[in-house]
Amino acid sequence: MHASSAKPEAARSGGSTSGARATQRRSASERRGTAGAGGAGASRPGTSAYIYGIVPADVELTSDTLGVGDPPGAVRLVRYGEIAALVSDVATDRPLGRPNDLMAHERLLDEAAAEVPVLPIRFGAVVTDTRAVVDELLTPHHDEFLATLNALEGQAEFVVKGRYVEQTVLRKVLEENPEIARLRDEIRDLPEEATWDTRMRIGELINASITARREADTAALVDALAPLCVDIAVRDPTHEQDAAHLALLVRTDRQPDIEKALDVFGKRWEGLVGLRLLGPLAPYDFVRTQESG
Repeated sequence: MHASSAKPEAARSGGSTSGARATQRRSASERRGTAGAGGAGASRPGTSAYIYGIVPADVELTSDTLGVGDPPGAVRLVRYGEIAALVSDVATDRPLGRPNDLMAHERLLDEAAAEVPVLPIRFGAVVTDTRAVVDELLTPHHDEFLATLNALEGQAEFVVKGRYVEQTVLRKVLEENPEIARLRDEIRDLPEEATWDTRMRIGELINASITARREADTAALVDALAPLCVDIAVRDPTHEQDAAHLALLVRTDRQPDIEKALDVFGKRWEGLVGLRLLGPLAPYDFVRTQESG
């Protein structure tokens, strides 16, 4: 196993088809309206309105845009003023929470983010009907949402994930920590039950060494990538062998620069760290709506 080329790959895969694309801007008079405007339609009897996120009102959806549910529900736009909510109907007697639902929710937002600014709403956000989308979400927060969408124009989130190659990083830890090597030699020929405390100590030293290496490697990535980003956030590790886990808010025209910078690290860490670049994604780490939880 070796460090992968730091090229972007699909952030989500499988499941429902979805898409969003920007079209020519409508006039303010055409956009200003209620839930019935812009082809939003009303929620069907026996259903509630599931909300995915907020986008500019001049977005149009492809005809095959699908979301959560089994079968997946058709996604529509509920417009108010200069913003719109991505919404689909969900049956009131069907609980949400299946992995496929979460994947469909994130996939829709990520595909939208590749084309237009989007404010993600937390997974599972449901209101009674389309009218409630306007009255409870879009109307009271219109100006706040619009300002954030304008600030995100031309930007998207990318995630950098680095994972140590286990045998390589352990070999480096042993080379750099003589105490670990000494303790391993001391217990080499002893029965396991007689060396429990020492084994625990070795484990603690190895974990501390990997943590220190992770912090140093993460800092090196942050220093290199920060000048290319609008913002950057360090995520908590999700695995004991994580080398780095970063969320980047990036102008989409800087994506090639991000890839080049990661290629440099991929070569530097060849055989030690596998790197992945995921995106573009919705800006989950950098915006929070009133309903994002």
